Order: sequence, then C-alpha cells, then structure tokens
Amino acid sequence: MKYLFIVVMLLFALTATKVAAQGCGGAPSDEGLKVFGFLQAQYESHYTDPGKNGFSFERSRLGVMGKIPYDFSYYMVAEFSPFISPNPYLLDAFITYDRFSWSKISMGSFKTPFGLETNTACSGLTTIYRSTATLQMVAPFRDLGVVLMGGTDSTFFTYQLGFMNGSGLGKFDNNNKKDVVGRVVIKPLDFLKIGGSFRYGFPSYVNNVDSRTSIGAELQAKYAGFTLLGEYISDQGDYNRDLGGGCSGNLIELGEKRSGGYVTMSYLSKWNLEPVFRYDFFDSGNTSKYKESNMTFGVNYFFNDWTRLQVNYMYRGDSPVEVKNDELAIQVQVKF
Repeated sequence: MKYLFIVVMLLFALTATKVAAQGCGGAPSDEGLKVFGFLQAQYESHYTDPGKNGFSFERSRLGVMGKIPYDFSYYMVAEFSPFISPNPYLLDAFITYDRFSWSKISMGSFKTPFGLETNTACSGLTTIYRSTATLQMVAPFRDLGVVLMGGTDSTFFTYQLGFMNGSGLGKFDNNNKKDVVGRVVIKPLDFLKIGGSFRYGFPSYVNNVDSRTSIGAELQAKYAGFTLLGEYISDQGDYNRDLGGGCSGNLIELGEKRSGGYVTMSYLSKWNLEPVFRYDFFDSGNTSKYKESNMTFGVNYFFNDWTRLQVNYMYRGDSPVEVKNDELAIQVQVKF
C-alpha cells in the first residue's frame, strides 16, 4: 500500500503545468513539473570488536515539485532506502504560498529550521555523516508545522520562523503546545555568512511544564575554493526520548544541559578533488559524563555536477571510557 500511495502521488504531481523548485531539488524551472532525487550507494567498514563491513544504500530519495498558478507551489520527497526503513515513507511534503519573496509561508512536513548542518541537504554535505552534536541535539530533524521565511542566498539577510509540533516526522503533537523554532543568517561579505538559531518548546507527552531551549551559532566562509564551516549548539531541558538521534543513529542519554559543535575545512582544487577535515565534539551532560571528540579525514572527487565519490575515515574518541568504533565509509552519489 505504501508503494502504491507514493506512485499515485507522483502521478498526480505529473499533471502540473509549471514548476517552482525549492529545497534540495535545485533551481526553479518554469518549464513544467520537476522530478528530482539522489542515490547514495555506500561501503562501510566498522572497526569495532568484533568488526563488521558491508554495502548499503545510505539514502535513496525521489521527489517532485511544482507550481499551482499563480502563487502556490508544492514539494514532496519520499525515502526508498531499505536500510533506513523496510517500507518507503513520505519524508517532506509541504505547500508554499510564495507570492512575496520576503514573506513566504509553508505548511506541512519539512526540516526543522534550526542550524546550518541540519538545513544542508544530505546530497550537499561535505562529509558523509553529520556531526554528533547536530544529530543528538537538533532532533527532531523533521517535523510538522508552519514556517514563515524570507530572503535568498544572494540577499544580505534571510530568516525562518517556524511553529512546529515538536513530536517528529509523521506524528501528531503529543501535547497542546507548540515548539517555536527560528534561524537568521546575515551575509556581511560576499564570502561570509554568520547566523544564529533558537528553539523553545515542550517535548514531554507527560506534562506541559518541562520545556526545552536550544541555541545555535554558525559561520560559513567560502573563498577561492576554500570552505570553512563552523557551528556551536547549546541545548537544555527536557527532550523526547522516542525521536532517536537526528536523521540517523541512536539517541544518547542526555543530561539537563548538553553542548557541542564542529569545524569543517575543505579545499576544492581545479582537478575536482576536495580534501576535507572536520573536528567535532559533544558533551552529553549526563550522569556518566559521556563526551565525544571526533575527527573526520576525507576526500571528495566530483566526476561532474551530478556525480561524486566521498571517502571518509572517522576517528571517534569517547570518554570517560574509550570504545573501539572508528569507521571507514566510501560513498558514491548520483543526483538527478
């Protein structure tokens, strides 16, 4: 039934006559419906005790977007990777009123408007995986709600302000209050962006008293092939233990206050080869004083605008007890 549902929705979208691209689907088109997606075939070797390795699909996504004359657009993406779920499911699905560039409004299911790394498309990440800080403290990565936004990549100022369930993807709210989530980014120079994010909500399904507050700061600098990305997140209060760790992994037990961040550096050479280094850290704040201090060494090779190869070695440092959990990941991605 889930396969049939997704096929029917895609066929319905094909009846549209114009397109308004958004999200990770690329640039807008006025020529008709846009079908887009990407595949990420992957090999992983886990240096655990005992070790394991194998091939998988990290992600396998298919989406459509279109324009309803004259001021509405729609966007829908489904996930097909059997390594994420045995059945395909709806990932993003929202309707946007986009008549005014500084006051667009979307309603439906979409990414939580918090942070740089969260709102970077999976197909556009410099490293194969997101940082532990992002995975553990931004959850839910996707939620249901409404968001007001304005600005573009070329403007001095962009913003997003969302009112979300706070209960995660495809779930009705578990209380009678909403999360308020927002992100602002300024572009003081052509090569520099500085931003901040916040979230305030009530994630508990037991009561409406225990709140959660998250604050984030971000920086992007891109110049002559060099890219520097940095982000710091501080998170405190209650959290929904059923959400898992962001878009992948398991949620670590969190204390009352937790924090973390990352710095990523890369250089795209004229040979389409991009060496990458990332340092990320995370303090869970829990009673066991669990912390991570990780390094990712990688290289990306771009065959063309749609195809790339990523090779990452992740050195993972844990405290107070060191665990053997380093990983080598090799991923081939095709976008269409």
